[in-house]
Amino acid sequence: MDAPFPPRPARRRLVLTAEHVARTRREVPDPGEIPGFTLADAADDDRMAEEILAGRDPDQIWVFAYGSLIWNPCFDVAETRRGLLRGWHRSFCLKLDHFRGTPEQPGLMLALERGGASAGVLMRLAPETLRSGLAALIRREMPALEHRDMMRWSPVETATGRTEAMVFWAGPTGEIVTPRPPLDRVAHVLARACGHGGSGAEYLHNTVVGLEEHGIHDTRLWQLQAMVAREIDALPG
Repeated sequence: MDAPFPPRPARRRLVLTAEHVARTRREVPDPGEIPGFTLADAADDDRMAEEILAGRDPDQIWVFAYGSLIWNPCFDVAETRRGLLRGWHRSFCLKLDHFRGTPEQPGLMLALERGGASAGVLMRLAPETLRSGLAALIRREMPALEHRDMMRWSPVETATGRTEAMVFWAGPTGEIVTPRPPLDRVAHVLARACGHGGSGAEYLHNTVVGLEEHGIHDTRLWQLQAMVAREIDALPG
């Protein structure tokens, strides 16, 4: 039996368009080091990759993608499946003053907060490039040593049964977390925030499109993209 995904409504056009996204992009210099965090080096990434792989079948290393990994994986993907992670839901709860935000205009990115369920895409890392792909994944998702506890193995429901997968940023804590932010506040931030890695509106747009391409309709994100479009339309200039 297929994992229980919400039924996708008849195909509709996104309110948040590429033109909206273009309005939110601007050139922002890379600030380099992040104050208060210790950036990991290649040896740190390789060491953690070996710890993750210890005792596991190298042909069956999966990651659960619920945000940007869906549309921009940093590793070779051997196989994809739709999956449902129970007990966690998407939330724009990560506050950023770099990458997709700045200290002057902080942004928000997705993580997973407790409660509900999250439909996403399971991706199997290609065995031929497993170690380099896993090291790149660790470097992207957890660039600082202080982030290295932000990965857990969790069972994900699929059409063929449960698959254990890596899940990043489930249950984050600390000053960078804004628990359960209201949608109107999220929309306000995403319409305005941009860093050297792109804008919040771009991140939301690509995530909604990526989910839809895999047959996954997230009603909350669909509502949010319309709210962000209206916020951008109301901006001066």
